[in-house]
Amino acid sequence: MYFNEPYAVYELAYQLVTDNQYEVLHIDRDHHEIWLEKYENKVSKVIRLIPTGFAWKNHLKRDIAVVFQKAKAMKTLLTGKQVELYNVYISSETPIDDWEMFKKPMQLNEKNPIKMHVFYLSENDFTTEKTRFEQSIGVPSMNMSQEDPEETIEEKIAEYQTYLIGTQQSVQKETEEVLTFGKPFFTYILLAINVLIFLLLELNGGSTQTETLIQYGAKYNPDIIDGQWWRLISSMFLHIGFIHLFMNMLAVFYIGATVERIYGSWRFLLIYFMAGIGGSLASFAFTTNVSAGASGALFGLFGALLFFGLKYKKIFFQTMGSGILLLIGINIVFGFTVQQIDMGAHIGGLIAGFIAAAIVHLPKKKSFLLQFIALIVYLVLVIGIGVFGVHNNLNSDAYQLTKIEALNDQANYEEVVDVATEALKNAGELEAFILFQRSFAYIQLNDIDLAIEDLESSIVLDNTVPEAHYNLALLYHNTGQETQAEDSIKEAYKLNPDDEGYLELYEEIIGESPE
Repeated sequence: MYFNEPYAVYELAYQLVTDNQYEVLHIDRDHHEIWLEKYENKVSKVIRLIPTGFAWKNHLKRDIAVVFQKAKAMKTLLTGKQVELYNVYISSETPIDDWEMFKKPMQLNEKNPIKMHVFYLSENDFTTEKTRFEQSIGVPSMNMSQEDPEETIEEKIAEYQTYLIGTQQSVQKETEEVLTFGKPFFTYILLAINVLIFLLLELNGGSTQTETLIQYGAKYNPDIIDGQWWRLISSMFLHIGFIHLFMNMLAVFYIGATVERIYGSWRFLLIYFMAGIGGSLASFAFTTNVSAGASGALFGLFGALLFFGLKYKKIFFQTMGSGILLLIGINIVFGFTVQQIDMGAHIGGLIAGFIAAAIVHLPKKKSFLLQFIALIVYLVLVIGIGVFGVHNNLNSDAYQLTKIEALNDQANYEEVVDVATEALKNAGELEAFILFQRSFAYIQLNDIDLAIEDLESSIVLDNTVPEAHYNLALLYHNTGQETQAEDSIKEAYKLNPDDEGYLELYEEIIGESPE
């Protein structure tokens, strides 16, 4: 029998790829070392083939340690977190001393360890070890034609090598095609629109002013309930302050460009808007604050990448997967710990973006049933959350307070009185704040007695609002009730001693500076 180690390596690799669905991870043509992978039952089976032998088991042991390190470095290229490594040596000779101890599975003492199985296919023990290897990886017996003439074997090596390298390159080409289907176009247009609208806000009252935000289309629940549903879209293009704009646009620049390259421009645009609407609806349903920003659409792009990862799991984790999952996790944790962040928009956008990606699907991949089901799910969720949002807002103290505050900002004082009076019929935990807002409207309408009555009631319910004490002190002072005025200004100053206006009124009423 003519035993050619490189030929055995290439023939074994060829059969594993063609007959057993293994993929080529790496080929070292100089040393004829080949690494293969097959993802099966949530486990990455990795095979390392090399035409090398060792005279002593210590030399073999040293190489095994090196292979462990190589496999750890290669983990980012693998599909599964759990890795089974089959380390196959093919050599005409075996170690002089006993190496049987290495036939037992071995692994390092670490988190998610790689489990290694060692096989030594020598000329004298080739069939036995090959059978043990085949049984270990669960493949049928493979025919090895070592009896071919030497010149034929050299031709076969070249043929197998060309084939294996070709399959590796075709996988790389497919990956490149998947990740570069389209070119960023709408991403840059959306960036420009957001920046221009931000400048418009700054030039017309300021992007941090509630009245300006509402005027230019922020998510303002009372107006949405009154029929201005277009705010679900317009609010996607408004940002509250430069930092908000910068952070969102930086994320859209990177994530948006990635999604547009993968999905193509028109799919990207549909995902962006469908996710943005989903995020805005969730914000409308679960938060009453005036809000704005591209966060819902941005999280929708994350959702689209998760759908991509579901369809191209290996490419996803080899390129961006771990980073994307980490970013989503950080943002969700951060969102639940910072009150100002609109988690309704974030979670709603993430889910809507995932569903939207399923509706438009990936280029060159169609599943009409899945796309139809996803469309139905999206429509049901949009309508359902919209209906729930209307009902939830109308029965929410926070919604009523938001509406009253906005009406006060807009100087609609008579309407404030009407809305607040109705809200107080079923007032809950926010009764003190609703009374405070109505007292402000009464002051502007010159109904001083009613304003004093509301402020007194508000303080009984919540004694910690310095503005209520200050306004009450001012009203008492103006109506000649000096004793009550002194008590109220002392309490206001105690709660907020840094306010210059409180200090001035304190000195005016008390006649001296506080101690």
